[in-house]
Amino acid sequence: MKKSIIVSILLGILMVSSGALTKALTPNKKIADQQEKFDLEIMIPIEFGDWRIDRSIIPLQVDAETQAMLDKIYNQTLARTYVNSLGERVMLSVAYGGDQSDNLAVHKPEVCYYAQGFEIMKTFVDELLTQYGKLPIKRLLAIKGYRNEPITYWITVGNKAVLPGMEEKLQQLRYGLTGNVPDGMLVRVSSIDSDKDKAYQLQTIFIQDLLSSVNSSERIRLIGTFGA
Repeated sequence: MKKSIIVSILLGILMVSSGALTKALTPNKKIADQQEKFDLEIMIPIEFGDWRIDRSIIPLQVDAETQAMLDKIYNQTLARTYVNSLGERVMLSVAYGGDQSDNLAVHKPEVCYYAQGFEIMKTFVDELLTQYGKLPIKRLLAIKGYRNEPITYWITVGNKAVLPGMEEKLQQLRYGLTGNVPDGMLVRVSSIDSDKDKAYQLQTIFIQDLLSSVNSSERIRLIGTFGA
């Protein structure tokens, strides 16, 4: 009888201490609360380089269920279509979330497009050379009927652009070990083109032009700090 009581007491102590340890190790300081506030609509210029907004084209819209989930993940979203003097169009989507913990990590385009009935093809990781360093990106091709949409995207966790998956998790962990919850951003660039290589080249030019048009603090928001 005494032995069972002692075991019960020890188990109780372990449960309490485990709960306290978990609470102590759970990040609770949001990086977003410590930074200067910003507005995506203002931060991303409506004209830059040879690009201007084409208000006649509406970017891909998600269904109500997916939108509700995105509203939980992101604090701000922006969707625009730009056109250049040659009539070439590029769609830009930017989403910012102040809480990039495991429960509220960015919603990847692969998932979003698949939910809209697209077939995801030819997915690969790459590096995009910018004037500020090499940006880790992911490319994919989304197909639905006659619509071929090559996509380039990247994500940031805190102050660093990372590839989705293991790098993303490790960056979250680095912040978590310091008691901080990182913010994050997903930037997606796409275009309607049956020639994916041509589309990716155009998207690269668009991204380089965009990064050149914003100031250093805004650029860090978009692509992080290289080498961080």
